[in-house]
Amino acid sequence: MGAAGAAMVAVMEAIKASGAIVRVPPEEFRKLLDMNPEGLIVHATGGLFSAKHRYLMGFKGLVFHTVSPDPLSTPRGCQVVEAKKIWIPG
Repeated sequence: MGAAGAAMVAVMEAIKASGAIVRVPPEEFRKLLDMNPEGLIVHATGGLFSAKHRYLMGFKGLVFHTVSPDPLSTPRGCQVVEAKKIWIPG
C-alpha cells in the first residue's frame, strides 16, 4: 500500500473514531448555540493566509462544526475550550 492508501486508511479510521460530524455555515451554528445555551464548545484559530475561527459543539448526539472568518459570540452559560488546532477528517 502506497502513501496515498495509508493516508486514506488514516482518514477512514479518524472518521470512525469521531462519529458523524455535521458541517454547517456559521449562521446555522449560531442558531444551534442558542438552542444549547449551556453546551461545551471547542474553539481554535488558524489559517494559512488569514485567521479562521473553527468551532465544534456536540448537540443531540451529533457533532457540529463550522468555520468563520470572525469570532462567534457564545451564550453566557456555554463553556468554551480553547484548542491549539481542530482537525476534521475528510
